[in-house]
Amino acid sequence: MKQEILTLEQGEVADMLLSLKNSHRRINRFLQEYTPPLNGDRYLTDKEVAEVLKVSRRTLQNLRNNRVLPFILLGGKALYREYDIQRLLEANYRKANYRKADV
Repeated sequence: MKQEILTLEQGEVADMLLSLKNSHRRINRFLQEYTPPLNGDRYLTDKEVAEVLKVSRRTLQNLRNNRVLPFILLGGKALYREYDIQRLLEANYRKANYRKADV
């Protein structure tokens, strides 16, 4: 079997290395943010829920105080089930009233 030497231009090597570096960063970020399910449920922190709902942490406190959003208080830290967040959003969803002529 004949062996050939493969050569790449300097720019191509740099592009491949940059692509590998970017992939490595994305994988590391995913691994840092990933929380495995616990008994089928995924639990989120105040910070994560605030980011998802686009509200302040103080607003989350108000939602807890008013018993709008279920939570678990463990060692002074509030945790929220992802399922409960989804249910809250679905319960507060409002359909638009539009006519065919408006579309």
